[in-house]
Amino acid sequence: MNPGTTRRTVLATAAALGAAVALPVSLAAGTAHAAAGDAAALRGRWHTLLTGGPGLDMTDARIAAAVARIGRAATTAAKGLDPAATDGLFPDLTSTTLSNHVTTSFKRLATIATAWAVPGTPQYGDTALRDLLLGGIDWMLTNRYGPGHTRFDNDWDWEIGSALALNDATVLLYDTLGAERLTRITTAVFHYTPDPNLWRADRQIATGANRVWISTVVAVNAVLRDDGDALARVRDALSDVEGSGANSVLAFNDASAAAQGTGEGFYSDGSFLQHYKHPYTGGYGKELLNNLSRLLNLLAGTAWTVTDPDLDNVRVWVDEGFDPLLARGDVLASVCGREIARPSKQGHASAQTVIEAVLRLIPGFPGETAERFTALVKQWIAEDTYRDFLAVTDLASLVAARQITGSAVPARGPLVAHKQHPRMDKAAHHRPSFALGISAYSTRIYNYESIQNENLHGWHLSDGMVLLHTDDLGHYSEDYWPTVDPTRLPGTTVISGRPADAAGQRTTSTADWAGGTALPGTTLGVYGMELRAYGSSLRALKSWFCLDDVIACVGSGITAEAGTAETVVENRKLRDPAAELLVNGAAAPTGAGWSAQLDQVRWLHVAGTGGYVFPEPATLKGVREDRTATWREINLKYGTDTAVTRPYLTLWQDHGSAPADAGYFWLQAPAASAERTRRWSVAPPVRLVARSTAVHAVRRSADGLLAANFWAAASAQELKADGPASVLVRRDGKTVTVSLSDPTQLRTSVSVELAVRGLTLVSADPGVSTVRVADGIRINADTAGRHGATLNLTLKRS
Repeated sequence: MNPGTTRRTVLATAAALGAAVALPVSLAAGTAHAAAGDAAALRGRWHTLLTGGPGLDMTDARIAAAVARIGRAATTAAKGLDPAATDGLFPDLTSTTLSNHVTTSFKRLATIATAWAVPGTPQYGDTALRDLLLGGIDWMLTNRYGPGHTRFDNDWDWEIGSALALNDATVLLYDTLGAERLTRITTAVFHYTPDPNLWRADRQIATGANRVWISTVVAVNAVLRDDGDALARVRDALSDVEGSGANSVLAFNDASAAAQGTGEGFYSDGSFLQHYKHPYTGGYGKELLNNLSRLLNLLAGTAWTVTDPDLDNVRVWVDEGFDPLLARGDVLASVCGREIARPSKQGHASAQTVIEAVLRLIPGFPGETAERFTALVKQWIAEDTYRDFLAVTDLASLVAARQITGSAVPARGPLVAHKQHPRMDKAAHHRPSFALGISAYSTRIYNYESIQNENLHGWHLSDGMVLLHTDDLGHYSEDYWPTVDPTRLPGTTVISGRPADAAGQRTTSTADWAGGTALPGTTLGVYGMELRAYGSSLRALKSWFCLDDVIACVGSGITAEAGTAETVVENRKLRDPAAELLVNGAAAPTGAGWSAQLDQVRWLHVAGTGGYVFPEPATLKGVREDRTATWREINLKYGTDTAVTRPYLTLWQDHGSAPADAGYFWLQAPAASAERTRRWSVAPPVRLVARSTAVHAVRRSADGLLAANFWAAASAQELKADGPASVLVRRDGKTVTVSLSDPTQLRTSVSVELAVRGLTLVSADPGVSTVRVADGIRINADTAGRHGATLNLTLKRS
């Protein structure tokens, strides 16, 4: 193979790799260098990624089980396969208007081909099955896919989905194809996906995950065609060395978003956006990481090795992007886009993809990063007791995982952190016993995605949705998304009633205020949003003060010209249908069909979930119900018509019809016992300091910590801000730590005064300064271009 001529100097030796990619996890030491420029060796690498490679240890029960699993999957996939058919290769995939029928047909062929290529399966080396597979490929090329066919429906299926699956099947069957059939295949793929820098009939430049998907298609096709120039274009496409850098996959998108015009890709704060303004770490983001890790394995140690220094950013993707968004094997739904409406993506399936990708990355980041990633993967695998990663992953990842789990590096341990992603209006709060995600949106971010007839009930996914992950690891699996009441998602403030399916599928808010501040190295964070609801006149100011094991929930300015406004305290799919609900210590009825108005509520406790304390006694409404639905109700493309029923407990505060300046205040205590909740109702650990349309503020009783969200210039006890800001002040002896941000991401500076005498500056982030004032100190922060990031300073009292 000719390495190709490009503007980038490429070194083919391992010494030139530095901190970039080393040997693939599945290749023996030295193999990569002998393989440089050798198409057969590169096919072997891809074959190993698909099959686990030669010499599998069938005495290992995990390996044997995985091989058996591959055989069963192939048996299922082969049902109805008939190359002599006229309407479709498979009887249930006959459509000539739904492009996913084409992709699914190729995926089934690849599944069957995998079993044919893996020793130990019932299908291994079967000549009759081989001929059936070859006939199936011929049928698809003759009747559906290639230069002689007009594409229909979704471009993704033609340029990415079908091409990926056909490439895999071709690698697996390579030695049996023959020259003529191989040429037909590679020509068909090249017809739809000729170059990583071009996409679709309009020649649009692909970005984000689509760019890596397309690069993967082109790379494997290039290996099959023995085309080194195409591999060079793939390598360079990841960095966009041919252009301005605006489409680089590896570079952070912070500076390039404006020039690029889409904002798609990873940001330095760990955010990931796709489809312009949709948070999508758990959807397109995981696929980008997955396919990039496969590409790096393919090209490692060759003349096409990726040597871009921006490859080092992948460390940040994992540490700041994926890790905070995983909760014991699940991915926070707020960053999964329309994938939450796909039955195949429940049950922690998305996290599995992330783990597999990081496993492939480990050999390419030697030293401290490799150890950290190893500890991280060990933790992710061990803590997910709902879905056993080793029992579901592919063979190559299983081989790598067995090496990792058997290594001397200890697991990282549970994540304990508060992490905010200002570039995608999301926050995550992790404690040893729970994880909590908060979902907002603004002028910068869309509320939810519903395209291709998917995610039809996602109306309120960003209206302040709060998803609590406890030790009920299957809570958001087992049919949660079709059965939950989508008009009462937990944490949201809404106008009651059901919008039309998919309404508001691509809508930003007219409000800029969404974000907060986080104290580094702690689980202390302040988050908030100005809600201007889509499709109604509802307005609200919402705050979450995440103070270790307590989340103080504050709302004000809840106003609507019409309709009944509600704020949802909880909406829980019950692991135990008879889970006890205590209201001020008294047990409520446990049977389905119970509903009641609950007056003068001071505290609630839901068994298996946690407690809720109302320092201001509140009137709530509650209902227990068995909810029945089908996946097709939320996904016409991939959903089934099979009805499923799940038990739910929902609790909400009714603000009345056409409310004017209504509000709320409660403390959420995830995983707290009933007794602890009762004690906190007597002596609340957090008290309300301010709740107006100018400022929300709370103070922690134990240490006097003060936290505030300023919607406008205002004061909250000793703290005063000159305009919109989020501020947290913590005292520890004579040390005072202040964290602040501009959640609007529009202000060039934020000024905060702290009325505490005798303070002197110890340290401050760049752009932060102080000046003495009559009754304390003024903090001036340069927030221009900070995109909502937290700035910190430390003061000391004399």
